[in-house]
Amino acid sequence: MATVLAFHAHPDDEVLMTGGTLARAAAEGHRVVIVVATDGLTGPLAADESPRMSELRASAAVLGAARVVHLGYADSGNGKELHPDPPDRVRFVRADVEEAAERLAAILRDEAADVLLSYDANGGYGHRDHLKVHEVGRRAAALAGVERLLEATLPRELIVRVLRLVNWLRIPLRHEGVAPRTAYSARSAITHRVDARRFARQKQQALAAHRSQVTGAGRLAPVMRALIRLPSPVFGMLLGREWFADAARSSAPTVGISFFRPTRW
Repeated sequence: MATVLAFHAHPDDEVLMTGGTLARAAAEGHRVVIVVATDGLTGPLAADESPRMSELRASAAVLGAARVVHLGYADSGNGKELHPDPPDRVRFVRADVEEAAERLAAILRDEAADVLLSYDANGGYGHRDHLKVHEVGRRAAALAGVERLLEATLPRELIVRVLRLVNWLRIPLRHEGVAPRTAYSARSAITHRVDARRFARQKQQALAAHRSQVTGAGRLAPVMRALIRLPSPVFGMLLGREWFADAARSSAPTVGISFFRPTRW
């Protein structure tokens, strides 16, 4: 059995980008560890742990993860303006890459991780914390000697088609921050596609665990509310596949995990 460590920017990213993969890995007996760079808060902590970290722990339990770790950084926010750091910690985007990578590498070594899941070079849709995850993830894999680094992404061509449909149907989805022709990864760069449709119910329940994001006023909140209300088979049709790009572009199967095979389109 292998140890899979998923490195994410914020609580709820673990579900949206890798939830099905993590649930499948845990169900097949692998050890799953989730590490988030930030606790989802842009301001100072008012308690020992942020509410969003509590939601992450609930989500992780649904997915079958054995451990959850926060690297200790603050959310860098979505706005164009980057605000000063809160008094108790540094915003992730301002973190020293070597320091952040060593924090992550220490966990990789402690867990003797076989696989690190991180983000593609575009940081998905380009959020500054996601771009930083890509940078820190690559450096941490090198420091810890983790040979298999799979970077979560989506086929860019699929995003373009979906946004065209959204616009044509006049669905009120705010996507002005997404540049579909440069976001995520081209299909040709994607090396792994994981079929996790059997774990759609778990992924949906894990998403529902992030209650503050589902009930909040964020731009994705209406979409998240709609997703958790869908029948599980429909949810699985929409979000039951997840994609990764192998940083080393290796054609060898991922150690110990049968479903991480190079994709054949």
